[in-house]
Amino acid sequence: MRDFILLRTLSPTQGLGGQLAKLGIPGLDIAYLGNPHTALLSVAFVDNWHYWGFLMVLFLSAIQNVPPDLYDAARVDGANRWQEFRHVTIPGIRPTVVFMLLMTAIWSFLVFDYIWILTQGRSSEVLGTLVFKNAIPRQDAGYAATIGLSMSVFAGLIISIFWFLRRRGWDI
Repeated sequence: MRDFILLRTLSPTQGLGGQLAKLGIPGLDIAYLGNPHTALLSVAFVDNWHYWGFLMVLFLSAIQNVPPDLYDAARVDGANRWQEFRHVTIPGIRPTVVFMLLMTAIWSFLVFDYIWILTQGRSSEVLGTLVFKNAIPRQDAGYAATIGLSMSVFAGLIISIFWFLRRRGWDI
């Protein structure tokens, strides 16, 4: 249901842009999914929507686990809020940030369903839709398998980065 509401938000007539155009704010009443320049960004927004809550819970728990004594020590040393954030909060949540970046990179390979449902790969092509188009309609299984193997290599590289950081002593 929430995905339907989000998709309706992208509608050029009934969505947020269309409503703003009716109020006199022009320029946002475009077909985001029909324009090749905005389709992939729109699909990325819709795809990311489903795990933003999970990431926020991770960030909240990570920030709550930063010891308050470090903030007190930074204030005693004369740090302002930006310096506290930069030198206390960011190093304190670094494992969570790295984990989130690695998981987001791996999840980006699983974007096929949203792209296929929203645009069928017409205005937004990714590797997953390219594999499907070559394997099923064109029946070129060899080329589709090559693309799938390339996707596996990219995912393996991401996992290798994770493994390398763990070997260097990062707590991820």
